[in-house]
Amino acid sequence: MSLPKQRVIPALRITDDAVSKAYYVEKLGFSVEWEHRFEPHFPVFMSIHRDGMQIYLTQHKGDCEPGGLVHFVVEDVAALYEELQERGAFVCEAPNDELGFLCMTVQDPDGNKLRFMEPSPNHLSGN
Repeated sequence: MSLPKQRVIPALRITDDAVSKAYYVEKLGFSVEWEHRFEPHFPVFMSIHRDGMQIYLTQHKGDCEPGGLVHFVVEDVAALYEELQERGAFVCEAPNDELGFLCMTVQDPDGNKLRFMEPSPNHLSGN
């Protein structure tokens, strides 16, 4: 199965950069690509990535509100679920097929949700 390449980068609002960075790196397995601040104690805007998935995390109030939802297409939801369980991530929806394909949802410290989904081959081909 060939997964589509990500072409947009969602931004999620965070309130505490140290807590969020630790959660995304330690619990979800993302790596920090870069961080930007206009001054040392100003809000952060950072880019994180994992396995071809990229997200911007922002403390800037004007960018967006906490509580967003992002969907990512992955090859193996069950394997990712096992990994994230071992890392101690907060999985708010265990793998299920209620939406017509296997998916699970995790939640970050600010209430943002990341839904990882494994569509059927028909879904990926557009049928």
